[in-house]
Amino acid sequence: MIELIRDHQLNIMLFLCGSCGILIFLLLLTRSISARRKRDILLMEVIALFLLWFDRLAYLYAGSAGITSYYMVRISNFMVFFLTPAIVFGFYRYLCGILIEEGKIKKLPKRLKIVAVITVIGMMLALISAVTDLYYYFDESNLYHRGNGFLIAYITPVVTPVILYTVVVQYKYLFSTQMFITITLYLFVPIMCGVLQIFTYGISIVNMSMVAVSVSLYISTYIDINDTVERMHEMEIEYMQNEHKRMQKIFDQTATAFVSAVEKKDDYLKGSAVRVAEYARMIAEMSGKSDEYCEKVYYAALLHDVGLIGVPDSVINNSSPTEEDNMLIKYKPLIGREILSSITEYPYLGIAAYYSHERYNGTGYPEGLKGTDIPEIARIVAVADAYVTMTTKKRYRGARPDFVAREAFVKGSGEEFDPAFAELMVKIIDNNIKSNDNSLKPEMETSLSCGEYRDNTSLGISVENDTKIISFDCVPNKSGENIFSAPSIILFDSFDDRVHRDEKTIKEYHYFEYGEFWFDDHMISTGTRRIEITKMDKKENAGGSRYNVTAAKYEDHIRLVMGSPELTKEMIIALPDGSRSAYIGITGEHCDITDIKVETTGFIVSEGDIPRIARTISYTDHIESDLKNIQIDRTRSVSTEGIEIDHKFRLSFHTMSLPGANLIWHCPYIVLFYSDDGIVNGTNYFEYALIKLNGENEEINSLGQNSFSVKKKEDFPGWDIWKENNRKGLECEVTFERKDNKVIVRTNNLGIEIECITTVDHSDKIYAALTGDQVALTDIRFL
Repeated sequence: MIELIRDHQLNIMLFLCGSCGILIFLLLLTRSISARRKRDILLMEVIALFLLWFDRLAYLYAGSAGITSYYMVRISNFMVFFLTPAIVFGFYRYLCGILIEEGKIKKLPKRLKIVAVITVIGMMLALISAVTDLYYYFDESNLYHRGNGFLIAYITPVVTPVILYTVVVQYKYLFSTQMFITITLYLFVPIMCGVLQIFTYGISIVNMSMVAVSVSLYISTYIDINDTVERMHEMEIEYMQNEHKRMQKIFDQTATAFVSAVEKKDDYLKGSAVRVAEYARMIAEMSGKSDEYCEKVYYAALLHDVGLIGVPDSVINNSSPTEEDNMLIKYKPLIGREILSSITEYPYLGIAAYYSHERYNGTGYPEGLKGTDIPEIARIVAVADAYVTMTTKKRYRGARPDFVAREAFVKGSGEEFDPAFAELMVKIIDNNIKSNDNSLKPEMETSLSCGEYRDNTSLGISVENDTKIISFDCVPNKSGENIFSAPSIILFDSFDDRVHRDEKTIKEYHYFEYGEFWFDDHMISTGTRRIEITKMDKKENAGGSRYNVTAAKYEDHIRLVMGSPELTKEMIIALPDGSRSAYIGITGEHCDITDIKVETTGFIVSEGDIPRIARTISYTDHIESDLKNIQIDRTRSVSTEGIEIDHKFRLSFHTMSLPGANLIWHCPYIVLFYSDDGIVNGTNYFEYALIKLNGENEEINSLGQNSFSVKKKEDFPGWDIWKENNRKGLECEVTFERKDNKVIVRTNNLGIEIECITTVDHSDKIYAALTGDQVALTDIRFL
């Protein structure tokens, strides 16, 4: 190894000199290092450069004749011995700078002063050696030889690093691990090389090692400074993020407090703004908007109704708004924009408040903008606001259920609402329904105080095939002659699970009453086909106040068992048809009902568990053609057999909505699917597409990719007439066509033109079947 270095040391020296020169240039450009440290490192690098440069010159001119060689050999060797302690002096200054600047050490260790003295003495001895041959001398051939005092020259590069290292160890906490290791190498590598060089001749490994570690010291210092800068940058970013979060929190609290103040003007508004904001953000997220944009949407929705603060309380609290009240309400967007315009950093707040009452077809206010002329953020807020408004109880009406709101968005898509955002709102509602989200539903009462008959009725308790037991205590709350006191139940169907009495709400919530039942032998049938009492047991030694009802439903029949302290009776009730739902409302007359409990038993009734007392209502008593007629009482409860799509064909059929159908998706559906046996829900079943003839395409997690388009043609009669024609019955026709791996479905019914292109694996079979919701399909033919 020594011989290799000896053979190539001139080239190594030249390389190290070049490295020093580059670092000096970079140091001059560097601005991330403090002025003192930069000056000290620059001093060390300059000394290292000249040390190695003169050392190289000493070797180049050694043994050469001529006056130039004579002086260059002597000058070069002098500079080598002079600069060796000088570079240690440079490191001494460098270390002092760190202790003073970063360590804030006011009184430096005395050991450092000893190092300074030794290095100065070393440089003075180099001057003396130049004229006294203390360290070296030259023969007549101009060759260098070691002098008698040669070892004195090694005191400085060997002793002073040890002293300096004790200081570094003392203040180790000021250095990073990397920097500490680099300094250790800087101090001890030259010592080891110095000891080695005592026993070698003709090689300058000490000088080369000192230059090498000087280069590494710069690099390590630069890396350390970069790490420090990076840490400071991270701390600054973290501080800014925390500050942003703090400001965001302050803004959020301020906005929420402001909204709360506005909502105090109307008790029915409490919590509405936050709900609107949450749904608006959800729509934005589903649209693929950025997190920043979604936050903007959230706060724009939260504050969109602040203009209400400028509307008179008399208008807000009027349960029967007049035309004048409606005109005053229309000033709300203007007031909101005026209030929010002062928040200049967030102009979108005022935009949303001003334009969120515009309508996609141009019928809104205040400017009557149309389509995409309405700012996007306002179109999102409008959809979220409409949903919350519909599903929130108002002074003049109850909260509408999700499927009523859903129909409003399906009908209003492209008319009242932006179709893209309305479709997303429909998906959110569907997810709420599928997940049985009851967070927005009113809680079941645990007690009732009843005066006159039916003046107070509980929330409806659904009757399903999972048997339920309802129990409660009941005592009279009024005494006197001819005062009748007793509990009873009402069996009904309603969109909002509530009993209704006035004509307006009966129509609005599609209320249908089956009958009223008391806990004796008395009952009234209003909308049932038949009621049969199958058991009536009177109890001896009657006493107590506990009543119970056990109820279960299978298709269009209900078993109802009513128990009181005096009597237990069981009855079978035949409903008008199997498409309707059923709810039990608890009520009474001059009684207090307490401790109401509802228990689901887990006993599921099936066919045969409830005896039939009336024939099955069928709307399929028509001619059958190529496929069997089907009646779908509940969503997709029945489907036709699958038809493989391997060519182009048409399917014609007659459709009629069932009497209980009242929503626009109570219509035929087309299912594209695969199963091993070609049956819907058969073996290895999965769906490609579900197409509703009202123009909806339900997203299915499947292997197919659907390109779906729906258009309302000029002959579209409007949704009310569309539903009415479906109730009366009409002829439908659907075209199916397969082209390689694409299946094309086309249909046009009452002005709703649908095209669905489904892409599947080329080798897959694909079947089509008809199904629907509350509809009868007959005379199904291939054309």
